[in-house]
Amino acid sequence: MLTKRIIPCLDIKDGKTVKGVNFENLRDAGDPVELAQIYANEGADELVFLDITATVEKRKTLADLVKRVAQVINIPFTVGGGISSIEDASILLANGADKVSINSSAVKNPKLISDLAKEFGCQFVTVAIDTRFVNENHFVHTHGGRQLINLETIWWSKEVENLGAGEILLTSMDHDGVKNGFANQLTSIISTNGNIPVIASGGAGNMEHFKDVFSQGKADAALAASIFHFKEISIPDLKKYLAQEKIHVRI
Repeated sequence: MLTKRIIPCLDIKDGKTVKGVNFENLRDAGDPVELAQIYANEGADELVFLDITATVEKRKTLADLVKRVAQVINIPFTVGGGISSIEDASILLANGADKVSINSSAVKNPKLISDLAKEFGCQFVTVAIDTRFVNENHFVHTHGGRQLINLETIWWSKEVENLGAGEILLTSMDHDGVKNGFANQLTSIISTNGNIPVIASGGAGNMEHFKDVFSQGKADAALAASIFHFKEISIPDLKKYLAQEKIHVRI
């Protein structure tokens, strides 16, 4: 049985960690390098770093900050934001990233998924899908959740797998920051209909929510931000709870 992964997320804006609700009203959540080191020491399985305004502001991810984070952690490290070419990914890899996460650029140019997979391997490529429930269906959003795309989320999740993605980072914008639980039904549909790992994101508010997304949502990993940043839940306590609930995690 594969272990379920707990992944803190560092949403970065102007070099600082931020967190909002439904992708809006961002507030400062601390120094990303310090937080990364804390999470690695506490037993996080991986770390995700998203430069959330890179695409909107048409600039590249802060490679120097990526390098500084990579130097203080010893766990897999995924970086996203403004990546639109093999060259962009190469820079991040050279600065310490283990994987890249693409979203807006993948929607605009699906071939980028295949190109990255061929160049670096499928395991290097995470496709982030930001989704919101609109007109009785789940639809993909890009540009930090600002732009609705006429792509059904479930269809797109299967398509990115076919194109060579190694995993999916699924964020429910409706659940993001609200702390009422993950989008378990949607996560389960995507997890059970695909053959690549799904990281669930958006909605974590307590330990039971993590249990539910693993047992009901069939997620391979669960990502959260504010509950870790603001010390509402510690990673060691969360993993202890999950183990007691018969969820297989790395202690």
